[in-house]
Amino acid sequence: MLSSSRLPSAVRVALVGYGYAGKLFHAALVDATPGLQLSVVGSNRPDAVHADRPDVLVCTPEAAVTHADVDLVVIAAPNDRHAPLAEAALRAGKHVVVDKPFTTTLAEARHLARVARETGRLLSVFQNRRWDSDFLAVQAVLAGGAIGEAMHVEAHFDRYRPQVRARWREQAGQGTGIWFDLGPHLIDQALLLLGLPDAVSASFARQRSGAETPDWAHVVLHVGERRAILHASMLVAGGAPRWIVHGTRGSFIKRRMDQQEAQLLAGMEPGAAGWGADDDASVLIDGATSAATEVATPAGDQRTYYAAMRDAILGRCANPVPPAQAVAVMAVLEAAVAAAETGTAVVPDLTDTERIDWHAARVFTQGAMA
Repeated sequence: MLSSSRLPSAVRVALVGYGYAGKLFHAALVDATPGLQLSVVGSNRPDAVHADRPDVLVCTPEAAVTHADVDLVVIAAPNDRHAPLAEAALRAGKHVVVDKPFTTTLAEARHLARVARETGRLLSVFQNRRWDSDFLAVQAVLAGGAIGEAMHVEAHFDRYRPQVRARWREQAGQGTGIWFDLGPHLIDQALLLLGLPDAVSASFARQRSGAETPDWAHVVLHVGERRAILHASMLVAGGAPRWIVHGTRGSFIKRRMDQQEAQLLAGMEPGAAGWGADDDASVLIDGATSAATEVATPAGDQRTYYAAMRDAILGRCANPVPPAQAVAVMAVLEAAVAAAETGTAVVPDLTDTERIDWHAARVFTQGAMA
C-alpha cells in the first residue's frame, strides 16, 4: 500500500507496452477509472504513442518500470518480458499489474510471488475477463441454483482469423501460441467455477497454413468427477456457444461472448452509454421438464478490475487477482503442455501451501464478485 504520508490525488501509472493489449485495453481502462492517472508509457515506438498521446512521457520499458513519479506499473509487453520487467518494478518499490499470461513458466511465477512478498508490493495479473458479461451470467446462474451443481463446464474462446499474422503472439517462441494467449482466461474462469483440477488432459494443433505455433487447443480439467472443457481455435466462424454448463438440475447456454473488446475496437470509451451491454440472453433448460427459459445477461465492466487495484493500493480492499491465483493458472498451463506432449493426464505441480493460498484467494474473489 501507499504510505499514509503520501496519499496522491491519483495513483500514477506507467504502462509498459503500447501494442494491441496496452493501447486497446489497459490505456483505455486506466483512463476511464477515477483515481488512476496514466503518467508514463514505456515503449520503443515513441512516435506511435505520441500520435495518440502527445503530452505523455515516453521512455524505454526499463526506465518506465523504475520511474520515480510512478506508483503502479502495468506490463503489457511481449510475454517473455513479463517476468524481468515485473521484478525490476517490484524491486523499485512499485505495485505491478501483469497482463496474462503472468509469466512464461511456473518457476518464473513462483519467483515473482516471492519478490512481491519480500518487497511488500502488490502484484496482480490482469484477468479482465472475470468482468465479462458472459462470465457474470454463468456465475449468477450457478449462485442462484437454477441448474444445481455444475458437473460439466464447457468454455469456448474461438475466433475466425484464417491468416497467420506477423506478430509476436503467432511466432515461434516461449509463451506464444493460442494456449498461452487465451488459455489463461479460460483456466482462471474454470478454476473459479469448479476449483483446482486433480489432473489435466490436452491436445494442441497448428491448423492454419503457415502456423508457427498452436492455433487450436482442447484441454480438459479433471476436478473429481466433474469436468471443464476449455477450447480455443482460430478457425471458428460460428456455431459454438461461448458457454455450456450442465448441472444436476438442468443446463445453461450462453451463445455470444462479451462485447467490450468489440466496443473498444469501435472507438467506444469505457463507461459510455451502452458500455458492456449484452443483448444476447442466456438460456436455462430445466432438467425435469426440458422447458427453456431466457434470462437477461448482466452488463460487463472490465473497469472493475482497475478500480479494485486502485482501492487495493490505497489500502481499501485486497488484491483482486493475487499471485496465488496467477501461480495456479501457470501450473495448469504447464500441465496442459506436458499432457499434450505425453498423451497422458498430468497433475498440476502445486504445493500444499500454494493450494491453500489459492483456496483462500478464491473465497475472497467470490465474495467480492457476488
